[in-house]
Order: sequence, then structure tokens, then C-alpha cells
Amino acid sequence: MQLPFPLAEEPDQITREKGRLLFAGETDFLKGVVAMNGLPEADRIEVCFAGRSNVGKSSLINALTGRKGLARASNTPGRTQEINFFTAGEEHYLVDLPGYGFANAPLAVVEKWQRLLKQYLSGRQNLRRAFVLVDHRHGVKPVDEEIMSLLDSSAVTFQCVLTKEDKVKAKDRERILDQVREKLAKHPAAFPELIVTSSEKGDGIETLRSTIATLI
Repeated sequence: MQLPFPLAEEPDQITREKGRLLFAGETDFLKGVVAMNGLPEADRIEVCFAGRSNVGKSSLINALTGRKGLARASNTPGRTQEINFFTAGEEHYLVDLPGYGFANAPLAVVEKWQRLLKQYLSGRQNLRRAFVLVDHRHGVKPVDEEIMSLLDSSAVTFQCVLTKEDKVKAKDRERILDQVREKLAKHPAAFPELIVTSSEKGDGIETLRSTIATLI
């Protein structure tokens, strides 16, 4: 019997090549947005990345695009205060959402981010999928479930991407995966596959590239 939320299979040669080609071209920072009227035209396929502060979101985007300094990594929680748009090739936007949870920022600023996030998720017609990053060492935390519930209510399909796989002890992996599956089962917008990644070692990066490249 197949587990709910199985690990995504390795891409076949055709989809792997689609993923490689998408990210072999130029990936550039387009703009940082702090209000809805600053959003670029919704004329491309768009995917966004969400995750609590210090989950490794910037490192994953850098690994995905093969450009180390594209998304700025920081040890300071809540540093990313904008919705950052990147162009990938001629047909895709990659969107880096503000980190959530434990943000080192005044409450009023955090509330402003949350409002912008809700508006973005509810109103972006070209958004094909959200990737919710979860630290593999810790599993799904309450703050992750908040963003998942927001995606449910916004009717935005999201896929869970586990980060920092290389830092998880082998004896803990299945237990944490079971916890993640149990939490995801409560969310109707959750896409029924997990992607496990390590930005440091490159694990799962081809799978994530292929997944993005085959969204239509």
C-alpha cells in the first residue's frame, strides 16, 4: 500500500532535461515588491517559495538557479521583508516570499507582511504552485500550518519541500516524514508528493527543477 504523500520520484530523462534547460539560461532578480500595485504583469508561469525564517529558502533558490548570490542568505530571522521576483528564462517567475515566524521585526511590520502575503496569494491568477519549505530536522511546526491554512483558503496548490536533509540523522528521518505526512493530510491544498532536498549537497534539486519546468 502506497504511503500518503510519497517522496517524489526521480525525474525521467525528458523531464530532467526540461528542468536543466529552464535553469540553464539567465535567472535574474527583477524587483522587490512591498505593495500589490508593485507586482509585475501576470504574463508568465509563476511559482513561489514560502518558509519560516532560516528554513534555508535563499540557499535553496540559489542552488536551484545555480547562482550563489541570487537570493541573499542571512542568519538574521525576518530579513527578507519584500516579495522578491526573479525571472527564469522567458516564461517563468520565481517568487521569494517573506520569511514567517520569529521575525526580528516590530509587530506592525510583521502584520504588514502578512496582509501583503494574503493579498498576493488570493489575487495572483498566474501562480501555479507554492512550495512550502519545511526544515527536515524539525518537521511541520504550528507556524508552518498557518501558511498552509492560508494557502488552503486561497485555493493555491502547495507542495512541501523538506530542506537540510543532509543534517538529519538517519534514525530520525522516517519519524519526521510520518509527522509531516500527518500534518499535510489536514490540508486540502497540499499536493500529494514530498520533495526532499539538500542545498549543500544538491539532493533533490533536479527533481524540484523538473517539477517547476513541467507546470503549465
